[in-house]
Amino acid sequence: MVTTPSQLITLEDFLALPETKPAREYIDGKVIQKPMPKGKHSTIQGELTTALNSILKPQKIARAFPELRYTFGGRSTVPDVTVFTWKAISRDDNDEISDSFQIAPDWTIEILSPDQSQTRVTKNILHCLDNGTKLGWLIDPGEQSVLVYFPKQQPAFLEVATDVLPVPDFAKAFHLTLGELFGWLLE
Repeated sequence: MVTTPSQLITLEDFLALPETKPAREYIDGKVIQKPMPKGKHSTIQGELTTALNSILKPQKIARAFPELRYTFGGRSTVPDVTVFTWKAISRDDNDEISDSFQIAPDWTIEILSPDQSQTRVTKNILHCLDNGTKLGWLIDPGEQSVLVYFPKQQPAFLEVATDVLPVPDFAKAFHLTLGELFGWLLE
C-alpha cells in the first residue's frame, strides 16, 4: 500500500506497512516521513544514547534506545532517543527486549533537523507527556539550545553552556551541561 501525505489511513493499516529509512510516523491518521538525519543530529543522537546507557544501564535503572518505534494513544512515532526505566522495558515471552513497545517512554528526546517542523516534534513530545512521560527534551543543534518539557508545566529554555540539563528523578546520576552536549560536535 502506497500512501500520500494527505491520505488518511488507520493505525492498523499503518502498522502493516513495511518499515522505511528514515522512519515514517503515524499521527492523526496521516503517514509522515521523518527527514534523513544529518551529521550534527547523528552525532548528538549517538553520543547521548551512549552516555545515558553508560550511567543508567549497568545499574539496571533505565535504558536509552535510539530510533525506537512505540505506539500508544492512537499514534506511532519514532523519537530520536527514548529512555525507559528498567521495569518499563517491554519484554517478550523469553524475557528479551520486545520488538513492540505499546507504552509512552519515561523520557523522550528529539533532535531537531534543519528541515524538520519544530511544531510537529513539539506535538509528539506533548503527546508523550499527556500519556505519562516524565520529561521531554527538544535539542536544537542549529541554535545550540534545548527546550525542556515537563508534565503540566511551562517549558524551560536552556542556551548557556554552563546550564545543567534537567533529568527525570530516576536519572539523577546522569549529569550533562549544554556545553558538554554541543561539545560533542567538536570531537
